[in-house]
Amino acid sequence: MTEVVGVRLKKGGKIYYFNPQNLQIEKNKAVIVETVQGLRYGIVEIPNKFTDDDKLDFELKPVIRLATPEDTIQYEKNLEKEREAYSIFLEKSKKYNLDMKLIDIELTYDLNKIIFYFTSEGRVDFRELVKELASIFKMRIELRQIGVRDEAKIISGIGICGRSLCCSTFLRDFQPVSIKMAKDQKLSLNPTKISGVCGRLMCCLKYEQEAYEELTKNMPNEGDIIKTEKGIGEVLAVNVLRQTIKAAVRKTEQDTPSVEFFNVSEIEIVKKKIVKEEICMEELKGIED
Repeated sequence: MTEVVGVRLKKGGKIYYFNPQNLQIEKNKAVIVETVQGLRYGIVEIPNKFTDDDKLDFELKPVIRLATPEDTIQYEKNLEKEREAYSIFLEKSKKYNLDMKLIDIELTYDLNKIIFYFTSEGRVDFRELVKELASIFKMRIELRQIGVRDEAKIISGIGICGRSLCCSTFLRDFQPVSIKMAKDQKLSLNPTKISGVCGRLMCCLKYEQEAYEELTKNMPNEGDIIKTEKGIGEVLAVNVLRQTIKAAVRKTEQDTPSVEFFNVSEIEIVKKKIVKEEICMEELKGIED
């Protein structure tokens, strides 16, 4: 078991684990930590706890110290420098006619490196831009191209649920999301209804997928032929969460079908319907990971 603390280095960013080095640190305390990019100022989100060594497949960097008032002042100054760098970057990228959309800027606490996060439709030759930026800021320059999901995470916003985006609040890592998940959950396959603000499939489709997979194991699909105590019938609708089925059943071929409701445990699937894809996959292309 190893003692760790979880630190968020940037608002909406991932939580990283660090070695507290015998310091007892409470939640929301500011700390100075060592990272591969140099010293960083961060806020403790997860106080001291012990975790299994096999879950730590990386070398823990140390917490250098609790942040002092002077550290906080320096951090605020760095934020001001980031705002200045934003304007300079826009001016210089326009000068070199580069197709880049600047999303965010990150300056290390020790002023050793400045990182520019941007999006672009394709590859960008920014070598000349880097040289000029290095001559202006007198520090290491890193330009990092990110995807649309990362852009949404950094900028944040409100989802169709009316709440702040999951990725910019509590979601640490992006999980693969597929059209199959929307199908399993009986959602509309209209791209505008299952896409997030980033234009990709909503991350929340992943949350209940495991439960839906378990619940649909023994469920028929609409159009399947089933056998019940009231006769043979065709499935008209299914309710996965309630585990109920609506079907048109009849005792004999001559009988008029009647609509009945059954629990999944009360039916036997006789014949599966061959399902034809009625959606235009071209419309869904590009919103799936």
